[in-house]
Amino acid sequence: MYAWIWRHLPGPLAVKTLVALVLIAAVVALLLFVVFPRVEPLLPFNDVTTG
Repeated sequence: MYAWIWRHLPGPLAVKTLVALVLIAAVVALLLFVVFPRVEPLLPFNDVTTG
């Protein structure tokens, strides 16, 4: 999968590296600001009971 993405990135090694870093940053931002906040209410971590 990663090899397929790497082969389809344009340009020489320096450009591919930069584009790959931008793609990774975009995925991390999407997860942090969109996916995790929507999933967080569904997780049972706040339902703590002590007896």
